[in-house]
Amino acid sequence: MSATTTVFPPEVQTPPLRSLTPVSDEPAHVRGAFGRFPSGVAALCATINGQKVGMVATSFSVGVSYSPAMVMFSVQNSSATWPVLATADRIGVSVLGGTHADACMQLASRRGDRFAGLDVTATDAGALFIGGSTMWLECEVVSTTPAGDHQIVVMQVHAMSVDHETHPLVYQQQRFHHLATLAAV
Repeated sequence: MSATTTVFPPEVQTPPLRSLTPVSDEPAHVRGAFGRFPSGVAALCATINGQKVGMVATSFSVGVSYSPAMVMFSVQNSSATWPVLATADRIGVSVLGGTHADACMQLASRRGDRFAGLDVTATDAGALFIGGSTMWLECEVVSTTPAGDHQIVVMQVHAMSVDHETHPLVYQQQRFHHLATLAAV
C-alpha cells in the first residue's frame, strides 16, 4: 500500500474580510463606487434639421453582437439631448482619443456651441464624427429598454473606421486618463 502525503503551504497572511454595505438611495454613493471602473468615452453626434446635436457617454460598450455588429450605451432619463438625438436616422459614435479631454467637456456642456472649434466630419446620412478619435461607428438605434433612471440603447453599426495609432481617452474616478502604451498583441 502506498501512502499519500499532502503538503500544506506555510501560513499565509490573508487580508481582512471585506464587508458589503447596502446600496444607498443617494446617487453619489453609487456613482462613487461605479467610478472605480475605468471606461472609454464616446461622443454620439448627428445633424438633425440642420443643427449639430451631440452628447458624451462613458457607459458605451462594444461587442453586444458581432453579426450583425451592435453596440450599446445608457443615457439618463433626464437628458434633454437624447430625445432629440434619438430622432436621427444615423448617429456617429466617436470613441474619443487621448487628447480629447477638453473636447469631451465641451460636448458634455449644457451651454454654448458644443461643436465650436472641433474637427467634425459628416456623412450623407447625417452622422457626425469627431476628428482624432480612435474609432468611428455609423449607427442606427434598434432598441431602447427602460433601466431605472436610465435607458439602455442598442444600436446597429452600419459602417466603421479605426485609427490604430490613436490611443483612447479613459475616464475613471471623475478624471480623464491616457493609455501610455498598449501591450503588444
